[in-house]
Amino acid sequence: MPYDAIIIGASIIDIPAGPVDASVFSTGSHPVDRLAFQVGGDAINEATVLSHLGADIKLISKIGSDPGGDFILQHCRRHRIDTSSFVTDPSMDTGINIVLIEKNGERSFITSRSGGLRQLKPEDIDLSAFSESALLCFASIFVFPYFQNDDLVRIFSKAKEQGMTLCADMTKCKNGETTEDIRGALSYLDYVFPNLEEAQMVTRKEDPDEAADVFLDCGVRHAVIKLGKQGCLIKSRSERIIVPAVPGAVCLDTTGAGDNFAAGFLYGLIKKQPLYECGRLANETAAHCIARMGATAWIE
Repeated sequence: MPYDAIIIGASIIDIPAGPVDASVFSTGSHPVDRLAFQVGGDAINEATVLSHLGADIKLISKIGSDPGGDFILQHCRRHRIDTSSFVTDPSMDTGINIVLIEKNGERSFITSRSGGLRQLKPEDIDLSAFSESALLCFASIFVFPYFQNDDLVRIFSKAKEQGMTLCADMTKCKNGETTEDIRGALSYLDYVFPNLEEAQMVTRKEDPDEAADVFLDCGVRHAVIKLGKQGCLIKSRSERIIVPAVPGAVCLDTTGAGDNFAAGFLYGLIKKQPLYECGRLANETAAHCIARMGATAWIE
């Protein structure tokens, strides 16, 4: 098959600025160490990292017909990411996030309601492309308001008909959803990649193992829960694996850390590595990310 993986999700522009604190709102001018203009969004971050690691990637995403969209296309050409299944919508602006980064590396996003961050729709997905790879990652559940459980079931079932390994990243649920609300979609997943807070919110379980068990009870084959400084938990019906975080990792900016983690894990799957090694690659890739300002700055 021509592609090692197909990634579905957001492609936008990130403008990271930092470090900042609350004083940014009380001063007329606030100089920072770095202010950049770079690509962002879960899917393009994953695709960029995977391409850097040596994988051949097709990206399914949506952009505006504007300078931001042109910048994203140029980035994809430079990083050998196939964009033939992109949707370009002249009626919308390409999404832009301003990312305010605190001294401890945590960040807050300023997003545009009219931008393309959440504008991907089920009808934008090129299902015919699924025959071109054995691995699909949907990045991320709860990002796109137009995708309901039935839409995900239709897309995921098509992927499984093609015999694909199916993965999904996750963000925080927006409207109090639980795993029961997306049980149908979850039942198709081979791997799901929530961080601990996201897992707690959607499962209503505080303990990582109990949260993982809820995903497994919904039919997910492997729950991979990101535990930050504690590494990650990988759990299936037959295995429980804790992979420690990279020792001594320096955190300047957590933007895109989860996307980098997912990309590292996906690369391990592409290379048919054991689960522990997939987790190690994921932790290592995330550690590279947080040591620089910006989701993919470490590979630029």
